[in-house]
Amino acid sequence: MFGYIIGIGVILFFAIIKQINQYERGVVFTLGRFTGMRQPGWRPIIPVVQRLYKVDIRTKTVDVPNQEVITRDNIPVYINAVVYYKIHDAAKSIIEVEDFRYAVSQLAQTTMRNAVGERTLDELLQKRNEIAELIKKDLDIKTDPWGIDVEMLELKDVIIPDDLKRTISKEAEAEREKRAVIIKAEGDKVAADNLAEAAHKLNSVPGAMHLRTLQAVNDLSSDQSNTTIWMLPIEVLEAVKGIGDHLKK
Repeated sequence: MFGYIIGIGVILFFAIIKQINQYERGVVFTLGRFTGMRQPGWRPIIPVVQRLYKVDIRTKTVDVPNQEVITRDNIPVYINAVVYYKIHDAAKSIIEVEDFRYAVSQLAQTTMRNAVGERTLDELLQKRNEIAELIKKDLDIKTDPWGIDVEMLELKDVIIPDDLKRTISKEAEAEREKRAVIIKAEGDKVAADNLAEAAHKLNSVPGAMHLRTLQAVNDLSSDQSNTTIWMLPIEVLEAVKGIGDHLKK
């Protein structure tokens, strides 16, 4: 008899006492109505009259599968993402939405498609982190009534069709060639300006051209070539020309 009583007591104990782990929060309904929260530990629950829902408040992840999106410049791309979220109000996550996990997943897909569809492919590739942050903020606002905080959203992959990849590669190559031509032209212009300035200075200073000629001769003399080059200053040629003109007269 005593053992029977002990058995009944143990059954009643486990029927009344519920364990809530540290990473959980308990949502209690009494006769179908929300009547309060239960913190971690052993908490008494009246059988039949009350019902306890345990809600895990740890950070969760949602892997958003590939979504086909048409960008603003009418280019089809596939994108996927991962969402990190955490429940900050366990009661709302039970009362306001039927299945918050499924709801977050579906909302993340639609929010991501809408955000990407408003941007061009170049913006999507160059500002991925910025776009992900905007999607995260929008998703956080929409899930707040469910008692959920979206902590982070990462765009994992942006998949572009193969034919479009080739086009983008050709465009990038053409852009690099254009920049190379522009840089070379700018370098030639600077070099020409420097040569013109140097020629002007040499021409304006008496004897400067002669000194430059002697320097050139000195440079040539160090070469092992058998070819000999004789260089005369322009002043000498002008003097010879003047004497020739005088003799003709």
